[in-house]
Amino acid sequence: MTEAEFTTQVIATARMFGWTTAHFRPALTKHGWRTAVQGDGKGFPDLVLLHVERGELWFRELKVGKGRPTDEQRAWGEQLAAAGQDFAVWRDTDWDAIVVELSAGRARVGA
Repeated sequence: MTEAEFTTQVIATARMFGWTTAHFRPALTKHGWRTAVQGDGKGFPDLVLLHVERGELWFRELKVGKGRPTDEQRAWGEQLAAAGQDFAVWRDTDWDAIVVELSAGRARVGA
C-alpha cells in the first residue's frame, strides 16, 4: 500500500464516522514535488480531522511500512502536543486500532 492509498482509506473511513477531513496534496512541478504553503508549513501533519459533535480536533501524520517522520514532521507533532493538541502518527499496520479510534474517539493509536 502506498501512502496515498493509505490516506484515501483513512479519509473514507473517517468520513463514514462523521469526521470532516483536510489533506493538502503535493503537486509535481518543474522543480519536483511541492505542496503550496506559506509560513512554517513544511512538515505540517498529513491529515486534520474534525468531529464537531464530539468536539474533537486531531492532527495525524500518516506513514506506511517503515516510513519515519521527518525532522520537520516531528517538530510539528511536538509543538502541537505541547500546545495541548491531539497529535499522533498513524501507520498502515495499525489499521484495526485506527478504525476503533475513528469510531469511538480519543482512543489514541500511535504517539
